[in-house]
Amino acid sequence: MKKTSAAKAFYELMSSMRFAISLLTILAIASVIGTVLRQNEPFNAYLNQFGPFWFPIFERLGLYGVYNAGWFLAILGFLVLSTSLCITRQTRPMIKEMRSFKEHAREASLRLFKLHAEAPAEAAPSPAAARDYLAKAGFRLREHQRDDGVLIAAKRGSWSRVGYFFAHGGMVIICLGGLLDGNLPLKLQMALGGKQTTASDQLIVDIPQSSRLGVDNWSFRGNVYIPEGRSADMAVLREGDGILLQELPFDISLKKFHIEHYDTGQPKRFASDIIITDKKTGTSEARTIEVNKPFEIHGVSLYQASFEDGGSRLQLRAHDLQPGAYAPADIQGIVGERGKLSGAGYAYTIEFTGFRAINVETVGDQPAGRGGIAGLQDRLGSGARASDHKTQQNVGPNFTYKLRDSAGQAREFTNYMLPVEQDGRWFMLAGMREEAAQSFRYLRIPTDEEGRIDQWFQIRSLLLDKTIQPKLAKRFALLASGQSSEGSTRLEETTLRTIKLFADKGFESLGAFIDKSIPKAEQERAAGIFLQVLEGVAWQAWQVSREQAGLAPLAASPARAQYIRDTLNAVSDAFHYGAPVILQLNGFEHVQASVLQATKSPGKNWVFLGSLLLTLGVFAMLYVRERRLFLLLKRDGTALLAMSANRVSMDVEQEFARHRGVLLGEKPISGESE
Repeated sequence: MKKTSAAKAFYELMSSMRFAISLLTILAIASVIGTVLRQNEPFNAYLNQFGPFWFPIFERLGLYGVYNAGWFLAILGFLVLSTSLCITRQTRPMIKEMRSFKEHAREASLRLFKLHAEAPAEAAPSPAAARDYLAKAGFRLREHQRDDGVLIAAKRGSWSRVGYFFAHGGMVIICLGGLLDGNLPLKLQMALGGKQTTASDQLIVDIPQSSRLGVDNWSFRGNVYIPEGRSADMAVLREGDGILLQELPFDISLKKFHIEHYDTGQPKRFASDIIITDKKTGTSEARTIEVNKPFEIHGVSLYQASFEDGGSRLQLRAHDLQPGAYAPADIQGIVGERGKLSGAGYAYTIEFTGFRAINVETVGDQPAGRGGIAGLQDRLGSGARASDHKTQQNVGPNFTYKLRDSAGQAREFTNYMLPVEQDGRWFMLAGMREEAAQSFRYLRIPTDEEGRIDQWFQIRSLLLDKTIQPKLAKRFALLASGQSSEGSTRLEETTLRTIKLFADKGFESLGAFIDKSIPKAEQERAAGIFLQVLEGVAWQAWQVSREQAGLAPLAASPARAQYIRDTLNAVSDAFHYGAPVILQLNGFEHVQASVLQATKSPGKNWVFLGSLLLTLGVFAMLYVRERRLFLLLKRDGTALLAMSANRVSMDVEQEFARHRGVLLGEKPISGESE
């Protein structure tokens, strides 16, 4: 008995309309999340957006792929079961209700109708006249002889109940289509067919067979990456933090990728000129695919999704940040490939990860300069923290790369080819971040009067060279003391100590020294003196670099003084750059790549059919009214007319008044509802 009761309770729950509506509400909320939050993006993008705390929580909830999440598919399945049981449960009583004329209705029941009226014998119609009128009015009727007279039961619009079956059947079909187009077939293959995801950072030839799906796969949604002049026949399906390869029944060759930009540099239009070759027949077809203009072949729809770099060739100059003689070297790189980068005391694997010829970035402005200890703190680690002042501008070509050490730890860098103007001065931007969840922090290297950054590297190299520091201190001391030997010696010692402090960790070590060694009341004045000394030494380093190059000395000017201050800021920031070398982009050979989305959706037509049925069903239930009219012609000659509808409204009352006027005359004796 307990098992029977439990099964009955389960059936009652699953066939309950409340349960189905609850499931539908949850699906609606989940669909809102799936619409607001971009789905099936790389996990690094979500980590960067939500941070290390919320990222794993949202991952466990399956919010990065809502429509493919197990709980979403389970709710869809329960909704199909629940709605199907609702239909099954209501079919017999509803069909019975549609067939029934209720010709056995009692007089007392008819008098309880809101719309009812009576007429005397002289106003009552004959049965034949009543039947003829109701038939012409579109009613189907049935006549029943009984003890108290003749009851004519008529009805119209009973087929509106078909709307119930259409609406609920449409929901079932839509959910089934959603299950077909979701990754339920893929999950079944992974559970029963031995398929499993693999890491994304592999060559296609290295991906095992267990991570490949055949052309007979029911449904899928993946991206096809095609560089210009090359072809592809595989789509990449993202599943969690791994990938699967989906074989396509055709080859796609990219002839040309087109892209147009707004004045701001943002993409306005992009399209792909492709050639599709059928693997079975060998026939080819040329097509141009644009955004919102897909192309379908063999049940697979191709959409223009995005674009990426297709392996651009980069000409780079490597600027060594190690102290000593400054000697840049020219190297080359190809986006998507790896190489070795080594020098005195370091060895890295370099991975070129991206290139963009037009780049719109949000760039921070240089903080306004202040004097004393506040001025030092303005500069402490400024390359290691973001600015509060942001502007968005097109900064020209840039490329990204990673430097990976022997332990496998990597930092990501992004460098720009052209200088960027900030506060009327020009800087070359070199960005760095240690984790994908962080934003890039930019080192701002000032350009000289010729728009180059080589001068900054030369000055920095001299400032950090322990063999050159005494010479710089002596030159500054002699100039500042007016050639006085006694004053020059003391100033030279102070200057050399200042240079060595700055050469440790920039303004950070100098500020720590001031905080530790100088009384609070004197710190601001001392900071100002140290800054003046450093600016004078940097000026001498600039002059020395010109002497070494055989150039004439420079005359002081406000612009050159500002360049020296920017140089010191950048030298201090470079201690936080996190790499012993900076790569500068000098030239490139741009290769574009198109990213097409390949989608196979066998449930799409079922969803369309279900949507049509749902629309028709809702329309029928809302706008088609079932009306039942009862005319009791009693043996004493009087008549009782009653009418009911599934929704009583003003037009139903008006219709009843018309029928009453014809069947009972204009003046019923009692019981009417106006």
